[in-house]
Amino acid sequence: MKAERKYTQIMSKRGFKMYEDKTLVCKECGDDFVFTSGEQEFYAERGFQNEPQRCKTCRDNRKAAARGPREYFTAICADCGNEAKVPFEPKTDRPVYCSDCFAKTREM
Repeated sequence: MKAERKYTQIMSKRGFKMYEDKTLVCKECGDDFVFTSGEQEFYAERGFQNEPQRCKTCRDNRKAAARGPREYFTAICADCGNEAKVPFEPKTDRPVYCSDCFAKTREM
């Protein structure tokens, strides 16, 4: 532990900022969440001044609510002929695949 503290002191003297995981409290749900050292470094690189106020789940929920519900379209799978729901309006000039057939084509 002493060697780790010495390394941290040397790195910070050389202009490198060392980050440690922090436990924060979400202002929306009240749960604890970890603001990792990697996330802190990302925030610093981007010039963000404030720590996150919400946990990942609450941030994702806010983004989804702001975006609104996603519209799905019905199409017929070009491979198996089953009905497929897709998040884009299908065009007649390109094939549309259901999830299973799409996964199979990605494996090839």
